[in-house]
Amino acid sequence: MATFSEQMQAIFGRYTEEVSTDPVSLDEVAAWAIERGLYRPAPRDIVKICRDALADSLRQEKRVDEKGRKYRAKHSIRTWIEGQQLSLWADIDTAPRSFLEKSFGQRRKSIADDCFQIKQDVDHFNDEHPDEEPIQMIIDFTDDVAEMEAAVLQDTGDEEAA
Repeated sequence: MATFSEQMQAIFGRYTEEVSTDPVSLDEVAAWAIERGLYRPAPRDIVKICRDALADSLRQEKRVDEKGRKYRAKHSIRTWIEGQQLSLWADIDTAPRSFLEKSFGQRRKSIADDCFQIKQDVDHFNDEHPDEEPIQMIIDFTDDVAEMEAAVLQDTGDEEAA
């Protein structure tokens, strides 16, 4: 039996076969799939719905410190407890250092995983289109982060001058 992800991938594949291969909003694909009875959601536990809404909201909560830095207030780690994978959440200003080290490490690994995958995708595309100029993808974000920090400092300086 196909996994849920495989079922969703099959719906998208069917959409591209039957409707269009052009770039498309997933809202449009979802409406198309529901209209044709291809997607019938299983009843979800109200606790899971609340948990997902909490996680989405906690990821968005930001604070500003005395130096004007906007920082993420809530952080999580993925861990196994009694054979079950859970996400544990805490506030950056009260969580133990060990918790935040693990959280930052997991986020960094996620970024590295994304970078590896985009490199795989770009390399594949370039190999499949040898007659076109290759797409270049810089994975080093040092300059990007420095530019963002400079922009924040400039914005902070402008506010103080006003």
